[in-house]
Amino acid sequence: MGPEFVMLSLPPILIGLCAALACALPGNFLLLRRQALIGDAISHVVLPGIVVAFLLTGRVAAVPMMLGAGAAALVSVLLIEAVRRLGRIEPGAAMGVVFSAMFAGGVLLLEQSSASGVHLDVQHALYGNLESLIWFDGHGWGALLDREALRGLPPELLRMVAVLAVVALFTGLFWRALVISTFDEGFARTLGLPVRALALALVAMAAMAAVAAFDAVGSIIVIAMFICPPAAARMMTDRMGTQVAWSAGFAALSAVLGYVLAGYGPLWLGYDNAVSAAGMIAGVSGGILGLTAVFGPCRRGGAVVV
Repeated sequence: MGPEFVMLSLPPILIGLCAALACALPGNFLLLRRQALIGDAISHVVLPGIVVAFLLTGRVAAVPMMLGAGAAALVSVLLIEAVRRLGRIEPGAAMGVVFSAMFAGGVLLLEQSSASGVHLDVQHALYGNLESLIWFDGHGWGALLDREALRGLPPELLRMVAVLAVVALFTGLFWRALVISTFDEGFARTLGLPVRALALALVAMAAMAAVAAFDAVGSIIVIAMFICPPAAARMMTDRMGTQVAWSAGFAALSAVLGYVLAGYGPLWLGYDNAVSAAGMIAGVSGGILGLTAVFGPCRRGGAVVV
């Protein structure tokens, strides 16, 4: 692996790796809380907020887009409550209506902005931007020790590393409280744990990971990483700590192997063009889930041991 790998492939692999891990960590708790589709919901809800923020500022910047995504999430909560009360329907149906409508509105905004020459487009939102995240100053492995060269790293990498660190720190600090409230909410309340605050913080961590990863890896990888690695890990063990470790391993394997297969697999088979890295990463994670569902030692379920 020469200078070309460092410049063209190393940053996208690291970004995909950090995004996969940042989504998989909270995904374990969301899965066991039967809230695994929150990652899907978040990826749908943030799209119009991100587009509106871009149209208002005229540039791709992390802070305005995160603010726009947060505002969209707040609007979605208010709309879900309004639809539920006015329509007198169950919360799941209200969520489905609001999430679908907001995602459709985001797609329409993207189409309109694309027609007027705006940088974002539908493919960018769905498939991400991994292949174009090049480190122009990465002339060989020695650049990793060059302070000037490191300043030219794609900002998406620095952002994903920071988000992964925050998510990992949150998981480590509140591990015991998260585990207890996940498996026995009533017992957690008797211990005086802030159950509702923990649930909101967990969703906030998931939202942070989804928003940070959205621009670089797209909604396909975000959805897959929230669900597939934790679900596959659940098939491998009945211990919570081991499950999280398995999910991190599966997420890392999906990101690295998926990117390599997308970029080099077609060339190995004699084709001229690579395929979508986002699609391949999601496909590999789905394949891992399928294998664990067939061969995993805990595929028939059972109690989870803390």
